This record gives sequence, structure tokens and C-alpha cells, in this order.
Amino acid sequence: MPSKLTSESVDDYLKAILELGGAEDSRVATNALAERLGVRTPSVTGMLQKLAAQRPALVLYEKHRGVRLSAAGKRRAWELIRHHRLLELFLHDVLKYSWDEVHEEAERLEHFISERFEDRVAAVLGDPGIDPHGHLIPQKHETGVFRKEVPLWRWPLRTAATVSSVSDRSAAALRDLERLGLMPGVALTVEPGRSTGSLSVRLANRAEPVRVSRELAACVLVAAR
Repeated sequence: MPSKLTSESVDDYLKAILELGGAEDSRVATNALAERLGVRTPSVTGMLQKLAAQRPALVLYEKHRGVRLSAAGKRRAWELIRHHRLLELFLHDVLKYSWDEVHEEAERLEHFISERFEDRVAAVLGDPGIDPHGHLIPQKHETGVFRKEVPLWRWPLRTAATVSSVSDRSAAALRDLERLGLMPGVALTVEPGRSTGSLSVRLANRAEPVRVSRELAACVLVAAR
């Protein structure tokens, strides 16, 4: 792919659209994209117009209707996701970074690694399927890799669940989750006592329930066990 299509800023747009669109491949509003990337809405509009004008187009953009990724955009976005999650696991398991340190390093490196380096990292790690935060690592050239997960805040009371994955976007939140024991693979139930700002969670690895703020619970995705 030509270098003009793989700059860091373009990559960041493609990955953000993929993540915000989710498994449903929903159209993403420019305001939501601007908030995610920390840029002004007019700047987002200008970039989307440029990405739509590329050949092949990287996005499908209609004014006032939002944006979706094209087939070419999806391929690049999933390639970046694979790079990012492999790098996080390599940093964590091989270089012994803590799980709250790996995201920022992987964000910097994901744009630049070669296919040869990607293959070497995957081989060293044993062709893994899960990153340190519980996210699926796509296989090479694989797209559309989503799990059926629900935010902890929306999980019903007294229903058994397992922590499937946690957001890696906030180092402070990851440290709080580790302190509470809310890690991928941990079994839990949400107990009565939910308030407007927090909920009570009983973890299999704790004797007493823990109180989890709404903001922190939004970082945790769970699945039925």
C-alpha cells in the first residue's frame, strides 16, 4: 500500500472507525470520531473526504450520514489491530512491561513494523489468540474478529459471568482493575446494591464483594459462563 495511505494519522482514523463501528459495522458520526481522536470536527470531515477520494477508497463517507470503512480500509484497520495486540503481548510477556504500560508503546510501534517482524513476534509468542487485556488477536489477513461481550454495567443481577476483556485505553483504570481483581478470565456476579454511581460485584477470587464505580465498570466487558 502506498505510504500516503499508511501515515500514522490515517491509521488512527481507520482504527477508530473500526472500533466505534463495532461488530455491526455501524456508521460512525463525525462528532464521535472527533471526540475519540481529540480533534476538531471540521478536521475530521476534511480527512474523511480525503480518505473517500483515495483509490482504492479507504472509507465510505456521506455528509450528515457518518462514515464506514471500505473493504480496503477494513483490511488495513484489522492489520493494525493485529500489530497492536501482538506488540502488547510481546511487551508484556517477553519484555516484562506491566499491563498498564503496553498500550502506549504499542500505539507508537503498530504503524511501522514489517510483515517479517510481525511473523517473528507471532512465532516467538506461539501464534497467540489473546492479548494481555483479553482482546482477540486476529490471525494474519483475518477480519471481522469480534466477541459477544456486554459492558459490566449492563450485566443482570445474580447472573454468572466471566470477565472477557478490559479496555486498555486508560493506564489508571487498568491499575484500579488489577487492584480490585477484575482481570480477564475472572468469574463474577453482580449483586443487589447497584446505585447510580457504582455497583457491587462478587468475584470468584475475593471473599467479599467489591464496589466498582460506573466509570470503571464501563471499562470491563463480560460474557456468560
